[in-house]
Amino acid sequence: MDHVEYVYTVGMDAADIDDYLRSGSHGVLALADGDDAYAVPLSYHYDGERFLLRVSTHDDTGSEKRRYLDTTDTATFVCFAADSSWSIHVRGSVAPWDGTVDEATLNEWFPPFRLFDESVEDVEFTLYELDMGSVVGRRTAD
Repeated sequence: MDHVEYVYTVGMDAADIDDYLRSGSHGVLALADGDDAYAVPLSYHYDGERFLLRVSTHDDTGSEKRRYLDTTDTATFVCFAADSSWSIHVRGSVAPWDGTVDEATLNEWFPPFRLFDESVEDVEFTLYELDMGSVVGRRTAD
């Protein structure tokens, strides 16, 4: 291992974590059903108080996401940037958000949704709130 390159990282303090979360918009949500794991890329919105996830559902995949959301006690959301070497893990329970929001605010909070083979009419969104029970961040050392 003499020629493997390394980059030193350090833990982020609460202010750094807050800044990175506020500036980001995407990550991966990891869920579980017993011994079966499921991870899905999602957009998020963080305003300093709540961590919201925009979850889409449509005919084929909606039931799978919801099934895992229903069976997961503690979810992990990972946001990161490989090019600038930082990552944040947010762990906690996840449940449908009980707030309301109009379409203009949704468009402000989240980037445009990327459609694959589904039509716009077939896609529905539900906002989920991830309880930020544990938040850990690391970044490249200065």
